[in-house]
Amino acid sequence: MSKPVINLMVLRSADLATARSFYEALGLGFVEEQHGSGPIHLSCERGGMVMELYPGKPGQAPERLNAGATMLGFSVDSVETTLEKLKTLDVKVVTEPKDSPWGKRMVVLDPDGRAIEVSEPPRKS
Repeated sequence: MSKPVINLMVLRSADLATARSFYEALGLGFVEEQHGSGPIHLSCERGGMVMELYPGKPGQAPERLNAGATMLGFSVDSVETTLEKLKTLDVKVVTEPKDSPWGKRMVVLDPDGRAIEVSEPPRKS
């Protein structure tokens, strides 16, 4: 039996346009989709995984350290370049960029309050 692999991530957002801008600043590209009579939503496929942004009711994600909270992580070429793009969107930075054994990383909040880790691989010496 093969091990399970995450192949779908669905996020609900109170403002699809703002969420789209946020995730596109991370380097994702979305297309509009609609399945049957369901809602129009945004979809992006990367490495065999589909990420979809669906419309949702206004609200805020649970505080990132509480049970029920979700934290997503994205690897990018440059944390600093990504931060500059996110600053134009008035994104809240939770943890400023810093070096770690796993590379440079930061934590920001997406437009719906989800914690998002943005990291770049460590530089090879």
